[in-house]
Amino acid sequence: MEGKESIFSTFPGKQELLEWHSKQKKQTVPEINGHIHTPHSFSAFSSVDLAFQMARHEGISVLGINDFYTTDGYEEFAEMAMNFKIFPLFNIEFIGLQKDLQEAGIRVNDPNNPGRTYFSGKGLHYPVKMSENSGKKIKTLQEESNRQTYQMVEKLNEFFAENNIELQFDAAKLQKGLAKNLFRERHIAQAIRLAVFKEESTADGRKRLFEKIFSGKALKAPLGRVASVENEIRSNLLKAGGTAFVPEDPKAFLSLEEVIELIIDAGGIPCYPVLLDDVNGNFTDYEADKEKLLKELVKNDVYCIELIPGRNDYEILKDFVSFFHQKGFVITFGSEHNTPLLDPLKVSCRGGVPLGKELMEINYEGAAVIAAHQYLLSNGMVGYLDGRKAKISEKESFIELGKAVIAYFQKP
Repeated sequence: MEGKESIFSTFPGKQELLEWHSKQKKQTVPEINGHIHTPHSFSAFSSVDLAFQMARHEGISVLGINDFYTTDGYEEFAEMAMNFKIFPLFNIEFIGLQKDLQEAGIRVNDPNNPGRTYFSGKGLHYPVKMSENSGKKIKTLQEESNRQTYQMVEKLNEFFAENNIELQFDAAKLQKGLAKNLFRERHIAQAIRLAVFKEESTADGRKRLFEKIFSGKALKAPLGRVASVENEIRSNLLKAGGTAFVPEDPKAFLSLEEVIELIIDAGGIPCYPVLLDDVNGNFTDYEADKEKLLKELVKNDVYCIELIPGRNDYEILKDFVSFFHQKGFVITFGSEHNTPLLDPLKVSCRGGVPLGKELMEINYEGAAVIAAHQYLLSNGMVGYLDGRKAKISEKESFIELGKAVIAYFQKP
């Protein structure tokens, strides 16, 4: 699982780098997006290149890849980063399962599935480096995920045949045409939408076919709103209670402890993705109390969190982030882009409310710590973790070094 070469191969040593940076003109706080998905899992972007084109157009200086269960996109991401002079953060995302919380009915950061826990690793080794055991675990996760989606396609085909719907899919062809190594539920929804639009050329014809596919339920979303249409397809066909729903095998999940071990083995910083408030102001059981959440994270040696501000109220987000920032946490923001909706890359809060200076600075600090961590690892040094523990007392020096690393990468 080796990549090509380190993006830091031409960088000076730590002290020289810091001295160089001290002589540079002070820059304004940059626009940073530390969490996007690429076509290597599922993405709004048709290509990695498109993500970087949009980033350049919007003035984004730092971009973080954060695909599910895979580092396959790292090499292409690094190449594009160097071409566009946009600093890359090498991240990964898993869906773990905390069985005790599942049994207790406690929702973590999935609002619908108790115990299910989304979890990220920040600043992994690039070139990719992990133990054989970790590599096998990731491969098994990919295989289990793909096995489930292949079974969904089988169930869809059976349903279509039984109901005289003139659609049939070949899972392997769908995977090859729409996905990379990882074939996800969202790819199936995309395939169904494309097939309906190809089968029927008129709006009325498409609506009638969707109604037939949905067993008599009319399509609610406007046909032109692709993301909404595909979400409705998933809801009606692929989610629990749907025609083609296939329950996930427990083998498709690692425990939270296993996820954290794998991330550390791959060089990354364990990072908890916070869901925070929904549009109705609701929180999950796990996140409703900041103090309790803090204790849970610290208990698991997690001192890094990330948020997707586009789904959060500005005031709630700011209060929450300030609390964890004061506790020494590394904090980053992103946009995900793991639905068909191609929103801007510039991070803002719900309703397009700007982050503001304080939150942008916190985001910059978080990205700088990860940048410094990546730089140190690639040069054979110890990064932000001492074993499992974060070096909170050294955070400021990591921020200083990381800002120098980002600036040096982007110099003309």
